[in-house]
This record gives sequence, structure tokens and C-alpha cells, in this order.
Amino acid sequence: MADNSKIKNTENIKNNIPEKGPLNFIVGSLTSFLLFIFFYFLSNKIAIYFSIHKPSNSSEIVQNISSSINTLIIGLSFLLTFSFAFIGFGLFIVFIRSFFLKKI
Repeated sequence: MADNSKIKNTENIKNNIPEKGPLNFIVGSLTSFLLFIFFYFLSNKIAIYFSIHKPSNSSEIVQNISSSINTLIIGLSFLLTFSFAFIGFGLFIVFIRSFFLKKI
């Protein structure tokens, strides 16, 4: 009997949450594209910085480790950048799609 009340409470909470509309999708898309542009310029600056400032150690092992870390940082920054781009693109598609779906 207690389980039924938990299910009813969960259904009431779900029913009280407003449905997302086109405005939510376009705001999310624009925010994501703005973050994409910001991180794109930041990632370019990171890549340029690491290409200008080469590791200057005499040890080959230290040079290999620092080169690997530089590559990892550049790769993660561009991964973050293009993740925001794909999220923004996906939200824009959902925004367009929301005009063609009929409400039940």
C-alpha cells in the first residue's frame, strides 16, 4: 500500500513539471553555440601557445611526457569545443522539429 502512494507522488511530480517548448530549445542552442565560439578561440590560443613554447628539457623521457601532456590538453580542449557545437546543433534541430510535432 505504501508503494502505491510513492507511485502516485512520483506521477504528481511528473505532471507538475512544465513541458519544454521551442523557446527553451533555441535558448539552449544559442548558449551552446556561444560557448562553442568562446572555447574555439581559447583552444586555438592553447594550440598556438604549445606550438610556440616547445619543451626545452635535455632528458628524452621528460620531453616525451611533456609532449604527451601538451597533446592531451589540446585534444581535450578541442573535444570540449566541438561537443558544445554538436549540442547546439542538436538543440537547433529539436527546435525546428518542435514546430512540426502536434500536441496530443
